[in-house]
Amino acid sequence: MQASSPLTPATASPRRWAALAVLTLAIALLAIDGTVLLLAVPSLAADLGATASQVLWIGDIYSLAIAGLLVTMGALADRLGRKRVLLVGAAAFGAASVLAAFAPSAEVLMLARLLLGIAGASLMPSTLAIIRTLFEDPRERTRAIAIWAAAAGGGAAIGPLVGGVLLEHFWWGAVFLINVPVMIVLVVAGAVMLPESRDPRPGPFDPLAAALSILTLVPLVYAVKHLVVDGPGVSVAVAAVMGAAAGAWFVARQRRSASPLIDVALFARADFSGAVASNFIAVFALTGLLFFLSQYLQLVRGLGPLHAGLAELPAALASMAAIAVVGWLVARAGRGRAIAIALAATSGGLLAVAFAEGASSLVWLLVALVPIGLGVGLAQTLTTDAVVSAVPARKAGAASAISEVSYELGVGLGIAVLGSLMTALYRAGVTVPSGTSGAESDALRDSLASASATGAPDVIDAAREAFVAAMQATSVVAAILTAIGAVVAWRTIRPAPTDDATEADQPEDSEPSASIDARMSAS
Repeated sequence: MQASSPLTPATASPRRWAALAVLTLAIALLAIDGTVLLLAVPSLAADLGATASQVLWIGDIYSLAIAGLLVTMGALADRLGRKRVLLVGAAAFGAASVLAAFAPSAEVLMLARLLLGIAGASLMPSTLAIIRTLFEDPRERTRAIAIWAAAAGGGAAIGPLVGGVLLEHFWWGAVFLINVPVMIVLVVAGAVMLPESRDPRPGPFDPLAAALSILTLVPLVYAVKHLVVDGPGVSVAVAAVMGAAAGAWFVARQRRSASPLIDVALFARADFSGAVASNFIAVFALTGLLFFLSQYLQLVRGLGPLHAGLAELPAALASMAAIAVVGWLVARAGRGRAIAIALAATSGGLLAVAFAEGASSLVWLLVALVPIGLGVGLAQTLTTDAVVSAVPARKAGAASAISEVSYELGVGLGIAVLGSLMTALYRAGVTVPSGTSGAESDALRDSLASASATGAPDVIDAAREAFVAAMQATSVVAAILTAIGAVVAWRTIRPAPTDDATEADQPEDSEPSASIDARMSAS
């Protein structure tokens, strides 16, 4: 075969799947990094002398940077090249990790977390956009996205486990330093294995639209996150109004633009909007569950951080198992019904969790986590596939950003809404034992964590009882919301996967799969 000849699918396939392994490594590390810090907060706060406000910003600034910059980074990747943006982002992520690991003060750690968020925002849409350009065949692309989604879901679930292992043997900076060797491997392997692709006719970049996207997402995510911590207040209201106003301006500008950062007309399509909404609901339910599940396992069941992380593994493993069944399910039910079935399984699992939380044996809870993990894994795979398949490959970065924004908002709102509901139900249902001192009574009414810190057995028992009851009710609410999502998916998303957008726009793509594979073989 001559060097200029396209590779056959049989020859090209192994190289594409090797490239997918590189992309999977990137998204798994990002997912782990999003949750691994949770267990390190007490030790780093004590070591750096961080105030409560600084601790909050150390956690907030990472997610705010990622959410705010996803749209802009997706558009830049389409213009500058997805591989280039990915590799630069990976190198920056590694450097920022070193700064975070050895931060001498809370202020430096906040700066490092900001840089990690900026770098992470460049990695997330680029990985998905490259998958969109690598896998033109719809069935192969669904399988590839299933692997990608499994890495994201599995990474988020095992983050606390990784953090527990590291913190038992090393100082808090190890949760950041572990990123460095992985990013070195990613940069070296990515430079060799990944193809370059970009939009051949991107149009001029609109700095004002980019700024508006940031001014929309950052205040909205801030308002959501702080609503659960501080409750309704002036700062939350101002942020929400600012984000809504900037969002309205952004949408109006995108409608008039000849080269928009996001094609907002896509949301007029029921299947596209349904896929975005279903992705949001799946992440919303899982994140809200994991938020209070970790507290339940440690403060009610008495597990240590490492064992609590191990107890959450059934959800992660079930999410990864979606790879094995996603093709079979879509072939028999079609994309829309498959997403509906996945969300229905998640809803059933949440109901099972509500019952298992009061059981004497922990085994029932571990079993209940399986349909949740499997359902969320399937839903994320298929909704992400639906979103990125709705546009031609040349617009993959922008479409990937939409998918990632729905994920980030799902994470933020899942914690904020379900966390707020959980707190409200706990405080409404807690009963103060007779003879409890004023300080202990205040701690009991505040939270399970505060009550546990008092060391008073009667107070702790009362807090645990109220917490379990509140968690059961919250799980039922999450199950109802997820069931509604299943109905939305069933009614809005087309029952069978199509590739109309790809076929219609294929002549416009500068690098169809054959030429990409040829370039990969030449490298």
